[in-house]
Amino acid sequence: MPSKQATASTPPAGFAYSRDQFQQYVEDALAFAKSLGASDAGVEVSEGVGLSVSVRKGEVENVERNRDKSMGVTVYMGQRRGNASTSDFSRAALEQTVRAAHDIARFTAEDVAAGLPEQEDMALGEAATRDLDLFHPWAIDAEGALKLAQRCEAAALTVDPRITNSEGAGVSAQQSHFFAGNSRGFRGGYASSRHSVSVAPIASLPGKNGDDMQRDAWYTSMRSPDELAAPEAVGRYAAERALSRLKSRKIKTCEVPVLFESSLASGLLGAYVQATSGGALYRKSTFLHESLGVQVLPDHIDIHEDPHLPRGKGSAPFDDEGVTTQARDVVRGGVVQGYFLSTYSARKLGMRTTGHAGGSQNLSLTSRLTDPADDLNAMLRKLDRGLFVIELMGQGVNYVTGDYSRGAAGFWVEKGRIKYPVEEITIAGNLRDMFKAIAAVGADAYTMGSKTIGSVLIERMKIAGS
Repeated sequence: MPSKQATASTPPAGFAYSRDQFQQYVEDALAFAKSLGASDAGVEVSEGVGLSVSVRKGEVENVERNRDKSMGVTVYMGQRRGNASTSDFSRAALEQTVRAAHDIARFTAEDVAAGLPEQEDMALGEAATRDLDLFHPWAIDAEGALKLAQRCEAAALTVDPRITNSEGAGVSAQQSHFFAGNSRGFRGGYASSRHSVSVAPIASLPGKNGDDMQRDAWYTSMRSPDELAAPEAVGRYAAERALSRLKSRKIKTCEVPVLFESSLASGLLGAYVQATSGGALYRKSTFLHESLGVQVLPDHIDIHEDPHLPRGKGSAPFDDEGVTTQARDVVRGGVVQGYFLSTYSARKLGMRTTGHAGGSQNLSLTSRLTDPADDLNAMLRKLDRGLFVIELMGQGVNYVTGDYSRGAAGFWVEKGRIKYPVEEITIAGNLRDMFKAIAAVGADAYTMGSKTIGSVLIERMKIAGS
């Protein structure tokens, strides 16, 4: 792997533009906006490059290379805002883009919440240059990536004769960098990378009514290619998951405890973020409206956020507006300590930005009751009799009411042991009740994107079956 070191005047590995070039574009655009009479302005310049390949049954299906660039300009005329973007970095295009944003602002209605962040909230000086070790370019060519994908798929196909087909395997190597600035003194930018290996095998079992076919998938995704799981391990695990679902059946409609696999439990954490985000709050389109200081989770549950984890998938020294990010307790003892607010949503609510323009950053949900020995088997024993969910389908979440209804598949559990696989069912409840009914969180923590959480046991949910 080549060194990731680069001076400000030379492009980082794999890129066409340097940090100095990006900063000059930002300075030129800000100066031109000021010359047009803008009261404030913000500019971001970015570049991304990558390679994605896929194979199916050992044969090459797809090889894609992407290289894109963009400049986004926001201009304020008092409390009127205009935005425009371009992929052309020429001087003429830069001025045309700034002028377009300026013209939009001139004819846009005033909004009392519009405007750049306050200077005291912005990342200035060292806060804007914090190195979080996010950039690890992968020196892999198409041939090397295809071989990795083939190894991953081959490992899945050789696990068991019942693995008879595959939807394919893929390898992706992506990296990007940006620089942003505004008229209130913020300047900052950094490079980042994200790489992955994935596979989706199909298991089948001949039967009287045709083949019983089940599909599952698995992947590994990291900032650094050195931290990716071995492609053979990904393939084997994906195959084992598909095999475990053969001979799935329906169950009768019932109301029982439900255990969410750790990789799915991150969706519950994501639902919490959605329900306590600024846009939903100021529009009053969330069931957790006015929940600050209110107990919405059991007293053994904490949610912590750390935007500064080295190599974290949600790590950032500042948010999309240049506001400094900070580690904090989002929920302590089940009580809401803070929302997820951008500058705009904070002003709409009469509050202060929390540095979340662009979303949450490295969240972890934990339980004070969790024992280090609470692995998946221990969580199944806590479930005792009920449903262990490993797949969810559909988008059946109403954030206004909290109503939750999703298609599901998984396993029926009796006396803490898996009895048989289950499919074609629906699980339903209300998120407000589900959050309060979290009985346990496993020690089998899994990081999905920027959210880390173990398997989650909900005391009771409705299961719609046959």
